[in-house]
Amino acid sequence: MDSDGNRDARGTHANPVPRPAVPPDAPAAPPEAPAVPPRPARAPGMPGVPPLPDGSAFLSWLRTPRPEALPGVWRFGHRPRPEEEPERVPARQLLSGAVIAFLVGWLIWSLLWNGYLGGWWLLPLYAMIPESWAEPHSFGAVVAVYAYYVLVAALIMVGVGRLGRWSEIWRRYGPPAWRRTAPRTERPPAPEEDPAAWPALRAAGAADAAERLAADARSGLMRDVDHARITRAWQGVSNGRHSLATFTRAVLSQGAAACPHPSGARDLPARQARHDLVTGQVRIGTAADDARNPYAYRGTGLALGPDLLGTSLLAVGPAGSGKTGSLVRPLAESLCLQALAGRAAVVVVGAAGAGHGPADAYDVVVRIGNPDSVYDLDLYGGTTDPDEAAAVLAEALVGDLADPHPGSDSRRSTTVLAQLLGPFRAVHGRFPGVPELRQLLDGAPGPLAALRQGLQDTGQESLLRELDARERQMGHPGDVGGVLADRVALLDRPAFAGFFDTSGQSRPFSLKALDHPVRVRIDLPERGHADASRMLARLVLAQFTASVAVREDRSLFACLVLDDASGVVTPEAVRGIQRLRSAGAGVVLTLRTLDDVPRPLRGPLLGATGCRMALSGLTPWDGQDFAEVWGKEWTEARDVTDRQIIAETPAGKAVHVLRRVITGRAPTARAVTVRQVERERWSASELAHAVPPGHAVLSLTTVKGEHAPPLLVDLRG
Repeated sequence: MDSDGNRDARGTHANPVPRPAVPPDAPAAPPEAPAVPPRPARAPGMPGVPPLPDGSAFLSWLRTPRPEALPGVWRFGHRPRPEEEPERVPARQLLSGAVIAFLVGWLIWSLLWNGYLGGWWLLPLYAMIPESWAEPHSFGAVVAVYAYYVLVAALIMVGVGRLGRWSEIWRRYGPPAWRRTAPRTERPPAPEEDPAAWPALRAAGAADAAERLAADARSGLMRDVDHARITRAWQGVSNGRHSLATFTRAVLSQGAAACPHPSGARDLPARQARHDLVTGQVRIGTAADDARNPYAYRGTGLALGPDLLGTSLLAVGPAGSGKTGSLVRPLAESLCLQALAGRAAVVVVGAAGAGHGPADAYDVVVRIGNPDSVYDLDLYGGTTDPDEAAAVLAEALVGDLADPHPGSDSRRSTTVLAQLLGPFRAVHGRFPGVPELRQLLDGAPGPLAALRQGLQDTGQESLLRELDARERQMGHPGDVGGVLADRVALLDRPAFAGFFDTSGQSRPFSLKALDHPVRVRIDLPERGHADASRMLARLVLAQFTASVAVREDRSLFACLVLDDASGVVTPEAVRGIQRLRSAGAGVVLTLRTLDDVPRPLRGPLLGATGCRMALSGLTPWDGQDFAEVWGKEWTEARDVTDRQIIAETPAGKAVHVLRRVITGRAPTARAVTVRQVERERWSASELAHAVPPGHAVLSLTTVKGEHAPPLLVDLRG
């Protein structure tokens, strides 16, 4: 926020811009007055006050290399590792071998120098030296002889150096190892390659705008959100959605604050995770240095972004395993930052007080059941089509009662609701509220008679037939109208009296707004309304899958983060999740256990989500489902048999003692059998008992189809 010439300095905001000590229009001091230096902007050495920035930190962050990497790797400053682990000799064996090789070389040189091996090694020297050089005290002869000695000694040292692996000792413990740990000092890149110079804008003829942005970056007025937001706006210019002249005018007039988010915010109130808005990633942990992880992933940072969330993510773990704090909160924070940059629209759904971020980090906060809530939730998803509204509402009301097989649906319930919603909208110009819908489903004679009279007055014959069919079905056994009325009664409670209003007196939020970079948090009631909360969560999921499928701009990533998806997974929900990848959207679902999902839907749910996470504390039967979906792999099994060698002679015993000193083990004869076997990547027992606290096993799939095998991830790193 700008106020009186100063800028907010919280978080990553720019530090205050000092005001001039004397106003520009102040009269000059009299000549006889002594010269007084201007008042400093702050007291020197004031504790707790950071120095004014110069933009160097932002420029260093922007210029940090982000090489292409494997799926899920934190690309900020990443250094790729080889795919295969190099053979590493133990330090004791390596140093012992190097010393022995040196002693062997010294012994060979001593034997040659003292003539114990004869003078054959001097024959090349005699063959090359002329007889005139062989005179006593000849300078040429002395130089040639000692040069030959050095050559022979160098050949011996090269041979024993290879034998003793001196080069590996040099790389492991010498200056090359010191240089790897020393901080790198990189030169600024060339202007045509410097991202801080905005070369794309200069190439397109917007050099003035590029220079203004570069100046703001150097002066510390630009943040990572500003850079991402302006980059997104420039992509719109490149795609033809916006004009270059409009973009240039906005940048020249506002600089780093150009193309603002509708809320005017340029950052979140606080950040808890590490974000990189250049790649759109948020770091969630570190791949453990474990033999079960591929070598290329060990010790690298693990991050999630829209390229992975576009295939949806399912996280399963008991309470306290870190689903909300280690996964949901960082993802919600990252998606809110990307919404401020114009790249994403996010809806976070969870229990009130679950720690999904402060309210001022969102544009819309819907507190269902809280009378202080500013926004309401649109029960019908903002649609005006009765059939579409009936389908979404039926999924929310009785989707969990449908046959839990992938091919089943709730078409009967949809038909019943459509028979009432269509006539009601034709008469009243709106859909019914919760009390009105409950009365219609219960078959109350007064509302039905008034609805019939309204249709007759307007001549709606087709809708009269719909209403007649509904009245005939009410008396038949097996009619689902009663079940629907019972489910609607869960929302017709005093706690929800001011919600789900359709008369236009409230501010309902509709998921049709996901065409814009909006940040939404929906707090569900938990205490005493668990069934209503699950029903509302199904409603939001159904509206989300229906809304994102008809968006025009699918480059705007839309994500629904649903903390605790118990009772939400239905056959229609699984089908909707399967369609999200092509719609530029994804969902994040968390579960305490897979037992909250009907058994026939567990396999389809795991198959519909491209990213799967099993947190520590998983039960063996949940681990079995993950083990099946992750499948098996061919691995090399080595059966090693060691047989101790017993020496019978004193010389043999001495050799055995020497081998024990070098290797640290008793001399053995080893027999190795190598065979190819097919084993589970992670077994159910390993998932239940071998995942340490604060860790998780995570498999990833990108929207382009690239895969990462199940990785053991430290979520505390």
